Amino acid sequence: MRLPTRLLPILGIAAAVGAYLRWLRPWQLTWGAGPEEVSRAMPGDELVPQPTFNATRAITIGAAPERIWPWLVQVGLGRGGWYSYDILDNLGRPSARRIIPELQNLAVGDIVPMSPDGRHGITVQRMDPPLSMVWGTPGNTSWTWQLEPTKDGSTRVISRIRARYRWFPPAMAFSALVEFGDIWMMRKMLLNLRERAETVQLPGQEPLATPPPLSHKAPGDHG
Repeated sequence: MRLPTRLLPILGIAAAVGAYLRWLRPWQLTWGAGPEEVSRAMPGDELVPQPTFNATRAITIGAAPERIWPWLVQVGLGRGGWYSYDILDNLGRPSARRIIPELQNLAVGDIVPMSPDGRHGITVQRMDPPLSMVWGTPGNTSWTWQLEPTKDGSTRVISRIRARYRWFPPAMAFSALVEFGDIWMMRKMLLNLRERAETVQLPGQEPLATPPPLSHKAPGDHG
């Protein structure tokens, strides 16, 4: 039986949506993270109790939390950048490749800027240096950073983003951007964070140790 031609695009769209939900979405929501990391509760979860978008990504970095923390503290548009695709999220300016002392005083209540004027962004909700930091807007968005030292001297860096989609313009466009674009920005950010933490000597700290071999890193977090 031959299907009407007008049904073919509909079936194609349905197949694409099914493939995305079955394979691509689970991958992008859990890139680099193990099952235990994905399933466990983390600080900041309470800010968005019933998220539409719930992504836990992780990477192993061959450095102690104390070497990674300063890079995270200084992120933001007009600050150290996002260590991702600078042309998209940092107005084309290169993200910092050094620790900037004047940007190391981030505190609860401060805004991590996402707009050129620095007025709009995500609020710091909790800080526990150098192990945990939570940004977010209660009921809307949360972004948690967890730094967990391992026995071999490396650190497991876990990032969790939870959000509630809003299905009305212009919030709908932002929701679509998060759903389909967030993984590529986060993946690039985590990889560049690792590169900086493992190779840049920080002032006043001991010389960098040799990073652990790639075999020590979780599947999926090496590029």
